[in-house]
Amino acid sequence: MGGLSSKIQDLLFLSVLLLCISSRVMLALNPDGQLLVNFRNSISGSDGVLEQWRPEDSDPCGWKGVQCDPKSKRVTSLSLPNHKLSGYISPDIGKLDQLQFLALHDNNFYGTIPPALGNCTKLKSLFLQGNYLSGWIPDELGNLPELEHLDLSSNSLSGSIPPSLGKLNNLGIFNVSTNFLVGKIPSDGHLANFGNDSFLGNRNLCGKQVSQDCNTGGPSFSPSPVSAQNQNKNGRLLISASATVGALLLVALMCFWGCFLYKRLGKNDGKSLAMDVCAGASIVMFHGDLPYSSKDIIKKLETLDGEHIIGSGGFGTVYKLAMDDGNVFAVKRIIKMNEGFDRFFERELEILGSIKHRYLVNLRGYCNSPTSKLLIYDFLSGGSLDEVLHERSEQLDWGARLTIIMGAAKGLAYLHHDCSPRVIHRDIKSSNILLDGNFEARVSDFGLAKLLGDEESHITTIVAGTFGYLAPEYMQSGRATEKTDVYSFGVLVLEVISGKRPTDASYIEKGFNIVGWLNFLASENRRMEIVDPLCERVQTESLDSLLSVATQCVSSSPDDRPTMHRVVQILESEVMTPCPSDFYDSNSD
Repeated sequence: MGGLSSKIQDLLFLSVLLLCISSRVMLALNPDGQLLVNFRNSISGSDGVLEQWRPEDSDPCGWKGVQCDPKSKRVTSLSLPNHKLSGYISPDIGKLDQLQFLALHDNNFYGTIPPALGNCTKLKSLFLQGNYLSGWIPDELGNLPELEHLDLSSNSLSGSIPPSLGKLNNLGIFNVSTNFLVGKIPSDGHLANFGNDSFLGNRNLCGKQVSQDCNTGGPSFSPSPVSAQNQNKNGRLLISASATVGALLLVALMCFWGCFLYKRLGKNDGKSLAMDVCAGASIVMFHGDLPYSSKDIIKKLETLDGEHIIGSGGFGTVYKLAMDDGNVFAVKRIIKMNEGFDRFFERELEILGSIKHRYLVNLRGYCNSPTSKLLIYDFLSGGSLDEVLHERSEQLDWGARLTIIMGAAKGLAYLHHDCSPRVIHRDIKSSNILLDGNFEARVSDFGLAKLLGDEESHITTIVAGTFGYLAPEYMQSGRATEKTDVYSFGVLVLEVISGKRPTDASYIEKGFNIVGWLNFLASENRRMEIVDPLCERVQTESLDSLLSVATQCVSSSPDDRPTMHRVVQILESEVMTPCPSDFYDSNSD
Protein backbone atom coordinates (compact mmCIF):
# COMPACT_ATOMS: atom_id res chain seq x y z
CA MET A 1 0.00 0.00 0.00
CA GLY A 2 2.90 2.29 0.77
CA GLY A 3 4.31 1.79 -2.72
CA LEU A 4 0.95 2.57 -4.28
CA SER A 5 0.59 5.70 -2.16
CA SER A 6 4.03 6.85 -3.27
CA LYS A 7 3.13 6.40 -6.94
CA ILE A 8 -0.07 8.37 -6.44
CA GLN A 9 1.90 11.17 -4.83
CA ASP A 10 4.35 11.18 -7.74
CA LEU A 11 1.50 11.40 -10.26
CA LEU A 12 -0.11 14.25 -8.36
CA PHE A 13 3.23 16.08 -8.26
CA LEU A 14 3.71 15.65 -12.01
CA SER A 15 0.17 16.83 -12.67
CA VAL A 16 0.67 19.96 -10.59
CA LEU A 17 4.02 20.58 -12.29
CA LEU A 18 2.50 20.28 -15.76
CA LEU A 19 -0.33 22.57 -14.75
CA CYS A 20 2.13 25.17 -13.53
CA ILE A 21 4.17 24.91 -16.73
CA SER A 22 1.02 25.27 -18.84
CA SER A 23 -0.05 28.27 -16.80
CA ARG A 24 3.32 29.91 -17.32
CA VAL A 25 3.09 29.28 -21.05
CA MET A 26 -0.33 30.85 -21.16
CA LEU A 27 0.81 33.76 -19.04
CA ALA A 28 3.84 34.26 -21.27
CA LEU A 29 1.75 35.52 -24.20
CA ASN A 30 0.82 39.17 -23.89
CA PRO A 31 -2.85 40.31 -24.03
CA ASP A 32 -2.77 41.26 -27.73
CA GLY A 33 -1.40 37.80 -28.48
CA GLN A 34 -4.25 36.21 -26.56
CA LEU A 35 -6.74 38.21 -28.63
CA LEU A 36 -5.12 36.95 -31.83
CA VAL A 37 -5.31 33.37 -30.52
CA ASN A 38 -9.06 33.92 -30.08
CA PHE A 39 -9.18 35.22 -33.66
CA ARG A 40 -7.36 32.10 -34.85
CA ASN A 41 -9.76 29.85 -32.95
CA SER A 42 -12.67 31.31 -34.95
CA ILE A 43 -11.02 30.24 -38.21
CA SER A 44 -12.20 26.86 -39.53
CA GLY A 45 -9.92 26.62 -42.54
CA SER A 46 -6.84 28.21 -44.13
CA ASP A 47 -3.80 27.46 -46.24
CA GLY A 48 -1.77 26.79 -43.10
CA VAL A 49 -0.57 30.34 -42.48
CA LEU A 50 -1.92 30.39 -38.90
CA GLU A 51 0.03 27.27 -37.95
CA GLN A 52 3.00 29.58 -37.53
CA TRP A 53 1.24 31.36 -34.67
CA ARG A 54 2.70 29.82 -31.49
CA PRO A 55 0.86 30.54 -28.21
CA GLU A 56 4.06 29.80 -26.24
CA ASP A 57 5.69 32.97 -27.62
CA SER A 58 5.90 36.00 -25.35
CA ASP A 59 4.25 38.21 -27.96
CA PRO A 60 2.76 37.82 -31.48
CA CYS A 61 5.14 40.28 -33.14
CA GLY A 62 6.97 37.58 -35.11
CA TRP A 63 3.84 35.86 -36.33
CA LYS A 64 3.00 35.80 -40.02
CA GLY A 65 0.92 38.83 -40.97
CA VAL A 66 1.38 40.60 -37.62
CA GLN A 67 3.32 43.79 -36.94
CA CYS A 68 3.83 45.46 -33.59
CA ASP A 69 5.10 48.65 -32.08
CA PRO A 70 8.80 47.91 -31.32
CA LYS A 71 8.64 49.30 -27.79
CA SER A 72 5.23 48.39 -26.44
CA LYS A 73 4.83 45.14 -28.42
CA ARG A 74 1.24 46.17 -29.09
CA VAL A 75 -0.25 44.93 -32.38
CA THR A 76 -0.50 47.71 -34.98
CA SER A 77 -1.11 45.69 -38.15
CA LEU A 78 -2.84 42.43 -39.09
CA SER A 79 -2.52 41.56 -42.77
CA LEU A 80 -3.72 38.14 -44.00
CA PRO A 81 -5.16 38.54 -47.52
CA ASN A 82 -5.47 35.60 -49.92
CA HIS A 83 -4.89 32.83 -47.38
CA LYS A 84 -8.17 30.88 -47.83
CA LEU A 85 -9.24 31.83 -44.32
CA SER A 86 -12.74 30.50 -43.64
CA GLY A 87 -14.82 31.32 -40.58
CA TYR A 88 -16.22 34.38 -38.87
CA ILE A 89 -14.22 37.43 -37.84
CA SER A 90 -13.80 37.31 -34.07
CA PRO A 91 -15.12 40.42 -32.29
CA ASP A 92 -11.96 40.25 -30.14
CA ILE A 93 -10.23 42.05 -33.01
CA GLY A 94 -12.04 45.14 -31.73
CA LYS A 95 -10.00 44.96 -28.51
CA LEU A 96 -6.74 45.62 -30.38
CA ASP A 97 -6.99 49.32 -29.59
CA GLN A 98 -3.60 50.14 -31.16
CA LEU A 99 -4.48 48.52 -34.49
CA GLN A 100 -3.86 50.80 -37.49
CA PHE A 101 -4.03 48.40 -40.43
CA LEU A 102 -6.42 45.46 -40.91
CA ALA A 103 -6.42 43.54 -44.20
CA LEU A 104 -8.45 40.32 -44.43
CA HIS A 105 -9.54 40.66 -48.05
CA ASP A 106 -9.94 37.90 -50.64
CA ASN A 107 -10.62 35.10 -48.17
CA ASN A 108 -13.73 33.09 -47.31
CA PHE A 109 -14.94 34.89 -44.19
CA TYR A 110 -18.68 34.71 -43.56
CA GLY A 111 -21.02 36.10 -40.93
CA THR A 112 -21.26 39.77 -40.03
CA ILE A 113 -18.71 42.56 -39.69
CA PRO A 114 -18.06 42.86 -35.93
CA PRO A 115 -19.40 46.19 -34.60
CA ALA A 116 -16.54 46.01 -32.09
CA LEU A 117 -14.20 47.17 -34.86
CA GLY A 118 -15.53 50.62 -34.02
CA ASN A 119 -13.38 50.47 -30.88
CA CYS A 120 -10.16 50.44 -32.95
CA THR A 121 -10.07 54.23 -33.00
CA LYS A 122 -6.52 54.39 -34.41
CA LEU A 123 -7.43 52.29 -37.46
CA LYS A 124 -6.38 53.91 -40.74
CA SER A 125 -7.03 51.09 -43.22
CA LEU A 126 -9.75 48.43 -43.24
CA PHE A 127 -9.81 45.96 -46.16
CA LEU A 128 -12.53 43.26 -46.03
CA GLN A 129 -13.40 43.00 -49.73
CA GLY A 130 -13.77 39.70 -51.57
CA ASN A 131 -15.32 37.63 -48.77
CA TYR A 132 -18.84 36.34 -47.99
CA LEU A 133 -19.71 38.77 -45.22
CA SER A 134 -23.42 39.42 -44.77
CA GLY A 135 -25.67 41.54 -42.61
CA TRP A 136 -25.57 45.32 -42.28
CA ILE A 137 -22.56 47.66 -42.30
CA PRO A 138 -22.05 48.45 -38.60
CA ASP A 139 -22.90 52.01 -37.65
CA GLU A 140 -19.92 51.82 -35.27
CA LEU A 141 -17.47 52.11 -38.18
CA GLY A 142 -18.30 55.81 -38.09
CA ASN A 143 -16.34 55.98 -34.81
CA LEU A 144 -12.97 55.62 -36.60
CA PRO A 145 -11.83 59.24 -37.04
CA GLU A 146 -8.43 58.34 -38.57
CA LEU A 147 -9.77 55.89 -41.18
CA GLU A 148 -8.33 56.62 -44.63
CA HIS A 149 -9.12 53.42 -46.56
CA LEU A 150 -12.37 51.44 -46.29
CA ASP A 151 -13.11 48.64 -48.77
CA LEU A 152 -16.09 46.34 -48.15
CA SER A 153 -16.76 45.47 -51.80
CA SER A 154 -17.67 42.06 -53.24
CA ASN A 155 -19.44 40.67 -50.20
CA SER A 156 -23.13 39.99 -49.45
CA LEU A 157 -23.82 43.01 -47.28
CA SER A 158 -27.40 44.21 -47.10
CA GLY A 159 -29.31 47.11 -45.57
CA SER A 160 -28.44 50.76 -46.03
CA ILE A 161 -25.17 52.65 -45.81
CA PRO A 162 -25.06 54.13 -42.28
CA PRO A 163 -24.98 57.95 -42.20
CA SER A 164 -22.25 57.74 -39.56
CA LEU A 165 -19.73 56.93 -42.32
CA GLY A 166 -20.20 60.48 -43.56
CA LYS A 167 -18.24 61.65 -40.50
CA LEU A 168 -15.06 59.91 -41.72
CA ASN A 169 -13.45 63.05 -43.09
CA ASN A 170 -10.05 61.41 -43.70
CA LEU A 171 -11.40 58.80 -46.11
CA GLY A 172 -9.49 58.78 -49.39
CA ILE A 173 -10.63 55.34 -50.57
CA PHE A 174 -14.20 54.11 -50.08
CA ASN A 175 -15.69 51.08 -51.85
CA VAL A 176 -18.91 49.18 -51.09
CA SER A 177 -19.53 47.96 -54.65
CA THR A 178 -21.01 44.56 -55.53
CA ASN A 179 -23.13 43.98 -52.45
CA PHE A 180 -26.89 44.06 -51.85
CA LEU A 181 -27.15 47.51 -50.29
CA VAL A 182 -30.36 49.51 -50.56
CA GLY A 183 -31.70 52.98 -49.98
CA LYS A 184 -30.33 56.49 -50.21
CA ILE A 185 -26.58 57.03 -50.09
CA PRO A 186 -25.81 59.60 -47.35
CA SER A 187 -24.90 62.89 -48.98
CA ASP A 188 -24.60 65.25 -46.00
CA GLY A 189 -21.06 64.24 -45.07
CA HIS A 190 -17.82 63.07 -46.64
CA LEU A 191 -19.49 60.29 -48.68
CA ALA A 192 -20.73 62.99 -51.06
CA ASN A 193 -17.16 63.17 -52.40
CA PHE A 194 -17.22 59.64 -53.83
CA GLY A 195 -18.58 58.77 -57.26
CA ASN A 196 -20.33 55.89 -58.97
CA ASP A 197 -17.32 53.56 -58.86
CA SER A 198 -17.62 53.29 -55.08
CA PHE A 199 -21.18 51.96 -55.30
CA LEU A 200 -21.33 49.80 -58.46
CA GLY A 201 -23.31 46.56 -58.36
CA ASN A 202 -25.78 47.53 -55.61
CA ARG A 203 -29.04 47.40 -57.53
CA ASN A 204 -31.12 49.31 -54.99
CA LEU A 205 -28.92 52.25 -54.02
CA CYS A 206 -29.97 55.74 -55.01
CA GLY A 207 -28.59 59.25 -54.63
CA LYS A 208 -26.60 61.81 -56.51
CA GLN A 209 -23.43 59.70 -56.27
CA VAL A 210 -24.99 57.11 -58.60
CA SER A 211 -27.14 59.59 -60.58
CA GLN A 212 -30.27 57.79 -59.43
CA ASP A 213 -33.22 59.69 -58.00
CA CYS A 214 -34.57 58.19 -54.82
CA ASN A 215 -38.14 56.93 -55.00
CA THR A 216 -40.06 57.87 -51.88
CA GLY A 217 -41.98 54.62 -52.23
CA GLY A 218 -38.83 52.58 -51.79
CA PRO A 219 -35.76 51.66 -53.77
CA SER A 220 -36.23 50.89 -57.41
CA PHE A 221 -35.24 47.67 -59.13
CA SER A 222 -33.52 49.35 -62.07
CA PRO A 223 -30.38 47.64 -63.35
CA SER A 224 -26.95 48.90 -62.44
CA PRO A 225 -23.58 48.06 -63.99
CA VAL A 226 -21.78 44.91 -62.97
CA SER A 227 -18.47 45.44 -61.27
CA ALA A 228 -15.58 43.83 -63.13
CA GLN A 229 -14.23 42.73 -59.80
CA ASN A 230 -17.34 40.62 -59.29
CA GLN A 231 -16.76 38.79 -62.58
CA ASN A 232 -13.39 37.42 -61.52
CA LYS A 233 -12.16 37.28 -57.95
CA ASN A 234 -8.50 37.06 -58.88
CA GLY A 235 -8.96 33.71 -60.57
CA ARG A 236 -10.11 31.83 -57.50
CA LEU A 237 -12.48 28.85 -57.81
CA LEU A 238 -15.40 30.40 -56.06
CA ILE A 239 -19.12 30.79 -56.17
CA SER A 240 -20.74 32.88 -58.86
CA ALA A 241 -22.71 35.88 -57.77
CA SER A 242 -25.85 33.87 -57.07
CA ALA A 243 -23.94 32.01 -54.35
CA THR A 244 -22.60 35.07 -52.60
CA VAL A 245 -25.98 35.75 -51.16
CA GLY A 246 -25.46 35.32 -47.43
CA ALA A 247 -27.79 33.40 -45.18
CA LEU A 248 -28.84 36.53 -43.28
CA LEU A 249 -29.94 38.29 -46.48
CA LEU A 250 -31.89 35.21 -47.49
CA VAL A 251 -33.70 35.05 -44.15
CA ALA A 252 -34.43 38.77 -44.08
CA LEU A 253 -35.84 38.89 -47.58
CA MET A 254 -37.86 35.72 -47.16
CA CYS A 255 -39.38 37.02 -43.93
CA PHE A 256 -40.23 40.42 -45.45
CA TRP A 257 -41.59 39.22 -48.75
CA GLY A 258 -43.17 36.16 -47.15
CA CYS A 259 -45.30 38.47 -45.02
CA PHE A 260 -45.99 40.59 -48.09
CA LEU A 261 -47.16 37.67 -50.19
CA TYR A 262 -49.15 36.20 -47.36
CA LYS A 263 -51.21 39.36 -47.37
CA ARG A 264 -51.33 39.57 -51.15
CA LEU A 265 -51.73 35.94 -52.12
CA GLY A 266 -52.55 33.71 -49.22
CA LYS A 267 -54.75 35.70 -46.93
CA ASN A 268 -57.77 33.41 -47.23
CA ASP A 269 -56.08 30.21 -48.33
CA GLY A 270 -57.08 28.30 -45.23
CA LYS A 271 -60.75 28.96 -45.99
CA SER A 272 -63.09 27.66 -48.64
CA LEU A 273 -62.75 28.95 -52.20
CA ALA A 274 -66.51 29.38 -52.32
CA MET A 275 -66.22 33.17 -52.07
CA ASP A 276 -63.94 33.20 -55.14
CA VAL A 277 -66.36 31.31 -57.36
CA CYS A 278 -69.80 31.94 -55.88
CA ALA A 279 -70.58 34.97 -58.05
CA GLY A 280 -69.41 36.12 -61.44
CA ALA A 281 -66.98 33.25 -62.02
CA SER A 282 -66.46 31.77 -65.46
CA ILE A 283 -64.56 28.72 -66.68
CA VAL A 284 -62.24 28.83 -69.70
CA MET A 285 -61.18 25.46 -71.11
CA PHE A 286 -58.30 25.00 -73.56
CA HIS A 287 -58.85 22.71 -76.56
CA GLY A 288 -61.52 20.63 -74.80
CA ASP A 289 -59.01 19.59 -72.15
CA LEU A 290 -61.67 19.65 -69.43
CA PRO A 291 -64.54 17.29 -70.34
CA TYR A 292 -66.94 18.82 -67.81
CA SER A 293 -69.50 21.56 -67.76
CA SER A 294 -68.55 24.90 -66.20
CA LYS A 295 -71.24 24.32 -63.61
CA ASP A 296 -69.71 20.99 -62.53
CA ILE A 297 -66.24 22.49 -62.21
CA ILE A 298 -67.41 25.51 -60.23
CA LYS A 299 -69.42 23.26 -57.92
CA LYS A 300 -66.28 21.25 -57.13
CA LEU A 301 -64.13 24.35 -56.74
CA GLU A 302 -66.54 25.65 -54.11
CA THR A 303 -65.78 22.64 -51.92
CA LEU A 304 -62.03 23.22 -51.77
CA ASP A 305 -60.66 24.40 -48.45
CA GLY A 306 -57.52 24.16 -46.34
CA GLU A 307 -57.73 20.38 -46.14
CA HIS A 308 -57.20 20.16 -49.91
CA ILE A 309 -53.99 22.24 -50.00
CA ILE A 310 -51.08 20.25 -51.42
CA GLY A 311 -48.51 23.00 -51.81
CA SER A 312 -47.76 26.71 -51.89
CA GLY A 313 -45.15 29.01 -53.33
CA GLY A 314 -44.42 32.46 -54.64
CA PHE A 315 -47.22 32.30 -57.23
CA GLY A 316 -49.98 31.06 -54.95
CA THR A 317 -51.49 28.10 -53.13
CA VAL A 318 -52.13 24.76 -54.84
CA TYR A 319 -55.19 22.60 -54.14
CA LYS A 320 -56.07 19.04 -55.13
CA LEU A 321 -59.31 18.86 -57.10
CA ALA A 322 -60.95 15.42 -57.46
CA MET A 323 -63.84 15.13 -59.90
CA ASP A 324 -66.68 12.62 -59.53
CA ASP A 325 -65.34 10.41 -62.34
CA GLY A 326 -62.04 9.91 -60.49
CA ASN A 327 -59.94 12.36 -62.51
CA VAL A 328 -57.71 14.54 -60.34
CA PHE A 329 -56.37 18.03 -61.10
CA ALA A 330 -54.21 20.64 -59.38
CA VAL A 331 -55.69 24.10 -58.88
CA LYS A 332 -53.32 27.04 -58.38
CA ARG A 333 -54.97 30.07 -56.81
CA ILE A 334 -53.55 33.49 -57.80
CA ILE A 335 -54.96 36.72 -56.41
CA LYS A 336 -55.47 39.46 -58.96
CA MET A 337 -52.64 41.94 -58.66
CA ASN A 338 -53.92 45.22 -60.15
CA GLU A 339 -56.40 46.87 -62.47
CA GLY A 340 -55.97 46.04 -66.14
CA PHE A 341 -54.56 42.67 -65.17
CA ASP A 342 -57.43 40.65 -66.67
CA ARG A 343 -56.89 41.39 -70.34
CA PHE A 344 -53.13 40.77 -70.24
CA PHE A 345 -53.55 37.71 -68.03
CA GLU A 346 -56.13 36.06 -70.28
CA ARG A 347 -54.08 36.66 -73.41
CA GLU A 348 -50.97 35.14 -71.84
CA LEU A 349 -52.93 32.21 -70.43
CA GLU A 350 -54.26 31.43 -73.89
CA ILE A 351 -50.65 31.20 -75.08
CA LEU A 352 -49.59 29.03 -72.15
CA GLY A 353 -52.62 26.79 -72.61
CA SER A 354 -51.58 26.12 -76.19
CA ILE A 355 -48.15 24.83 -75.17
CA LYS A 356 -48.28 21.04 -74.97
CA HIS A 357 -45.33 18.73 -74.48
CA ARG A 358 -44.63 15.41 -72.79
CA TYR A 359 -42.25 17.02 -70.31
CA LEU A 360 -44.37 20.05 -69.43
CA VAL A 361 -47.21 20.16 -66.92
CA ASN A 362 -50.41 20.56 -68.91
CA LEU A 363 -52.49 23.70 -68.25
CA ARG A 364 -56.08 22.57 -68.83
CA GLY A 365 -57.93 25.84 -68.26
CA TYR A 366 -58.72 28.46 -65.66
CA CYS A 367 -61.50 29.90 -63.58
CA ASN A 368 -61.87 33.66 -63.87
CA SER A 369 -63.48 35.09 -60.74
CA PRO A 370 -63.86 38.66 -59.44
CA THR A 371 -61.18 38.12 -56.80
CA SER A 372 -58.72 35.59 -58.17
CA LYS A 373 -57.57 33.33 -60.97
CA LEU A 374 -57.71 29.58 -60.46
CA LEU A 375 -55.40 27.80 -62.89
CA ILE A 376 -56.27 24.16 -63.51
CA TYR A 377 -53.37 21.80 -64.23
CA ASP A 378 -52.86 18.07 -64.47
CA PHE A 379 -52.24 16.53 -61.08
CA LEU A 380 -48.98 14.58 -60.80
CA SER A 381 -48.98 11.94 -58.09
CA GLY A 382 -45.21 11.91 -57.59
CA GLY A 383 -45.20 15.41 -56.12
CA SER A 384 -42.33 17.82 -56.62
CA LEU A 385 -38.68 16.95 -57.01
CA ASP A 386 -37.98 19.18 -54.01
CA GLU A 387 -40.23 17.00 -51.84
CA VAL A 388 -38.69 13.79 -53.13
CA LEU A 389 -35.11 14.92 -52.57
CA HIS A 390 -35.41 16.86 -49.33
CA GLU A 391 -38.58 15.92 -47.47
CA ARG A 392 -39.51 12.33 -48.25
CA SER A 393 -35.92 11.05 -48.66
CA GLU A 394 -36.94 8.81 -51.53
CA GLN A 395 -34.36 6.19 -52.47
CA LEU A 396 -33.78 7.51 -55.98
CA ASP A 397 -31.24 5.34 -57.74
CA TRP A 398 -28.85 6.65 -60.34
CA GLY A 399 -31.07 5.70 -63.25
CA ALA A 400 -34.08 7.50 -61.76
CA ARG A 401 -32.03 10.65 -61.22
CA LEU A 402 -30.80 10.61 -64.79
CA THR A 403 -34.36 10.15 -66.05
CA ILE A 404 -35.53 13.15 -64.03
CA ILE A 405 -32.69 15.33 -65.31
CA MET A 406 -33.34 14.24 -68.88
CA GLY A 407 -37.06 15.04 -68.66
CA ALA A 408 -36.43 18.47 -67.14
CA ALA A 409 -33.85 19.22 -69.86
CA LYS A 410 -36.22 18.24 -72.68
CA GLY A 411 -39.08 20.27 -71.22
CA LEU A 412 -36.90 23.36 -70.88
CA ALA A 413 -35.38 22.86 -74.34
CA TYR A 414 -38.88 22.78 -75.82
CA LEU A 415 -39.75 26.08 -74.14
CA HIS A 416 -36.56 27.72 -75.40
CA HIS A 417 -36.38 26.42 -78.94
CA ASP A 418 -39.50 24.68 -80.22
CA CYS A 419 -42.68 26.28 -78.92
CA SER A 420 -44.08 29.49 -80.38
CA PRO A 421 -43.65 31.97 -78.87
CA ARG A 422 -40.49 30.86 -77.09
CA VAL A 423 -40.68 30.95 -73.31
CA ILE A 424 -38.01 31.84 -70.75
CA HIS A 425 -39.00 30.07 -67.55
CA ARG A 426 -37.21 32.41 -65.09
CA ASP A 427 -37.75 30.20 -62.07
CA ILE A 428 -36.24 26.75 -62.68
CA LYS A 429 -35.86 24.95 -59.34
CA SER A 430 -36.64 21.57 -57.83
CA SER A 431 -40.07 22.62 -56.54
CA ASN A 432 -41.06 23.50 -60.12
CA ILE A 433 -40.15 20.04 -61.42
CA LEU A 434 -43.11 17.73 -60.82
CA LEU A 435 -43.02 13.93 -61.06
CA ASP A 436 -45.59 11.42 -62.19
CA GLY A 437 -46.08 7.99 -60.65
CA ASN A 438 -43.08 6.64 -62.60
CA PHE A 439 -40.83 9.54 -61.52
CA GLU A 440 -40.83 11.09 -64.99
CA ALA A 441 -40.29 14.83 -64.81
CA ARG A 442 -42.59 17.65 -65.93
CA VAL A 443 -41.59 21.32 -65.88
CA SER A 444 -44.26 23.42 -64.18
CA ASP A 445 -45.01 27.13 -63.66
CA PHE A 446 -43.46 28.09 -67.00
CA GLY A 447 -44.56 31.54 -68.08
CA LEU A 448 -45.92 32.56 -64.68
CA ALA A 449 -42.95 34.74 -63.75
CA LYS A 450 -43.47 36.87 -66.87
CA LEU A 451 -47.23 36.67 -66.47
CA LEU A 452 -47.10 38.42 -63.10
CA GLY A 453 -44.87 41.16 -64.48
CA ASP A 454 -41.11 41.64 -64.51
CA GLU A 455 -40.99 43.68 -61.33
CA GLU A 456 -43.22 41.29 -59.44
CA SER A 457 -41.40 38.26 -60.82
CA HIS A 458 -38.09 39.48 -59.43
CA ILE A 459 -39.62 39.70 -55.98
CA THR A 460 -41.45 36.42 -56.41
CA THR A 461 -38.28 34.62 -57.46
CA ILE A 462 -36.58 35.72 -54.25
CA VAL A 463 -39.56 34.77 -52.12
CA ALA A 464 -39.58 31.30 -53.64
CA GLY A 465 -36.23 30.71 -52.00
CA THR A 466 -34.32 30.43 -55.26
CA PHE A 467 -31.23 32.49 -54.52
CA GLY A 468 -29.01 29.51 -55.13
CA TYR A 469 -30.44 29.01 -58.62
CA LEU A 470 -30.03 32.56 -59.92
CA ALA A 471 -27.39 33.36 -62.52
CA PRO A 472 -24.92 36.09 -61.58
CA GLU A 473 -25.93 38.44 -64.38
CA TYR A 474 -29.60 38.07 -63.44
CA MET A 475 -28.79 38.96 -59.84
CA GLN A 476 -27.15 42.14 -61.07
CA SER A 477 -29.41 43.26 -63.93
CA GLY A 478 -32.75 41.55 -63.32
CA ARG A 479 -32.86 40.66 -67.03
CA ALA A 480 -33.76 37.05 -67.75
CA THR A 481 -32.55 35.21 -70.87
CA GLU A 482 -32.39 31.61 -72.05
CA LYS A 483 -28.89 31.47 -70.57
CA THR A 484 -30.16 32.41 -67.09
CA ASP A 485 -32.47 29.39 -67.33
CA VAL A 486 -29.48 27.26 -68.38
CA TYR A 487 -27.60 28.35 -65.26
CA SER A 488 -30.56 27.41 -63.06
CA PHE A 489 -30.77 24.04 -64.79
CA GLY A 490 -27.08 23.42 -64.05
CA VAL A 491 -27.72 24.10 -60.36
CA LEU A 492 -30.71 21.74 -60.52
CA VAL A 493 -28.46 18.97 -61.91
CA LEU A 494 -26.04 19.42 -59.00
CA GLU A 495 -28.96 19.32 -56.58
CA VAL A 496 -30.21 16.02 -58.01
CA ILE A 497 -26.73 14.48 -57.91
CA SER A 498 -25.95 15.60 -54.37
CA GLY A 499 -29.36 15.47 -52.72
CA LYS A 500 -28.60 18.87 -51.15
CA ARG A 501 -30.33 22.19 -51.64
CA PRO A 502 -28.31 24.85 -53.49
CA THR A 503 -28.07 26.97 -50.33
CA ASP A 504 -27.49 24.15 -47.85
CA ALA A 505 -26.12 25.40 -44.52
CA SER A 506 -23.07 23.15 -44.84
CA TYR A 507 -21.97 25.20 -47.87
CA ILE A 508 -22.69 28.60 -46.36
CA GLU A 509 -20.62 27.78 -43.27
CA LYS A 510 -17.63 27.08 -45.51
CA GLY A 511 -18.20 30.12 -47.71
CA PHE A 512 -19.64 28.07 -50.60
CA ASN A 513 -22.88 27.19 -52.25
CA ILE A 514 -23.40 24.11 -54.39
CA VAL A 515 -21.55 25.66 -57.36
CA GLY A 516 -18.58 26.71 -55.28
CA TRP A 517 -18.56 23.33 -53.59
CA LEU A 518 -18.35 21.57 -56.95
CA ASN A 519 -15.50 23.84 -58.01
CA PHE A 520 -13.67 23.16 -54.76
CA LEU A 521 -14.06 19.38 -54.99
CA ALA A 522 -13.06 19.41 -58.66
CA SER A 523 -9.91 21.37 -57.85
CA GLU A 524 -8.92 18.69 -55.33
CA ASN A 525 -9.94 15.77 -57.56
CA ARG A 526 -12.72 14.79 -55.12
CA ARG A 527 -15.69 15.05 -57.48
CA MET A 528 -17.15 11.75 -56.28
CA GLU A 529 -17.86 13.33 -52.89
CA ILE A 530 -20.66 15.39 -54.41
CA VAL A 531 -22.80 12.26 -54.88
CA ASP A 532 -25.77 11.78 -52.53
CA PRO A 533 -24.92 9.01 -50.02
CA LEU A 534 -28.44 7.64 -50.55
CA CYS A 535 -27.73 7.02 -54.23
CA GLU A 536 -26.32 3.54 -54.80
CA ARG A 537 -24.30 2.13 -57.71
CA VAL A 538 -23.47 5.34 -59.50
CA GLN A 539 -22.13 4.84 -63.03
CA THR A 540 -18.82 6.71 -62.81
CA GLU A 541 -18.48 7.57 -66.49
CA SER A 542 -21.99 9.01 -66.73
CA LEU A 543 -21.31 10.93 -63.50
CA ASP A 544 -18.21 12.53 -64.99
CA SER A 545 -20.13 13.48 -68.13
CA LEU A 546 -23.03 14.85 -66.13
CA LEU A 547 -20.78 16.94 -63.90
CA SER A 548 -19.07 18.26 -67.02
CA VAL A 549 -22.45 19.37 -68.40
CA ALA A 550 -23.41 20.98 -65.09
CA THR A 551 -20.07 22.82 -64.92
CA GLN A 552 -20.66 24.29 -68.38
CA CYS A 553 -24.20 25.33 -67.44
CA VAL A 554 -23.11 27.21 -64.31
CA SER A 555 -20.28 29.09 -66.00
CA SER A 556 -20.13 32.68 -64.76
CA SER A 557 -20.11 33.84 -68.39
CA PRO A 558 -23.46 33.40 -70.20
CA ASP A 559 -21.66 33.05 -73.53
CA ASP A 560 -19.85 29.95 -72.26
CA ARG A 561 -23.06 28.15 -71.32
CA PRO A 562 -24.55 25.69 -73.83
CA THR A 563 -28.06 26.02 -75.18
CA MET A 564 -30.65 23.62 -73.81
CA HIS A 565 -30.75 21.88 -77.19
CA ARG A 566 -27.04 21.21 -76.84
CA VAL A 567 -27.53 20.06 -73.25
CA VAL A 568 -30.11 17.50 -74.41
CA GLN A 569 -27.73 16.27 -77.11
CA ILE A 570 -24.91 15.76 -74.61
CA LEU A 571 -27.19 14.05 -72.11
CA GLU A 572 -28.46 11.64 -74.75
CA SER A 573 -25.08 10.81 -76.26
CA GLU A 574 -22.73 10.89 -73.27
CA VAL A 575 -24.78 10.52 -70.10
CA MET A 576 -27.78 8.30 -70.81
CA THR A 577 -25.81 5.81 -72.95
CA PRO A 578 -22.30 5.67 -71.48
CA CYS A 579 -19.76 2.98 -72.31
CA PRO A 580 -19.53 0.08 -69.84
CA SER A 581 -17.28 0.83 -66.87
CA ASP A 582 -17.03 0.26 -63.17
CA PHE A 583 -19.85 1.30 -60.90
CA TYR A 584 -19.35 3.31 -57.74
CA ASP A 585 -21.42 2.53 -54.65
CA SER A 586 -21.53 5.59 -52.39
CA ASN A 587 -22.24 3.34 -49.41
CA SER A 588 -19.32 1.01 -50.00
CA ASP A 589 -16.49 3.08 -48.53
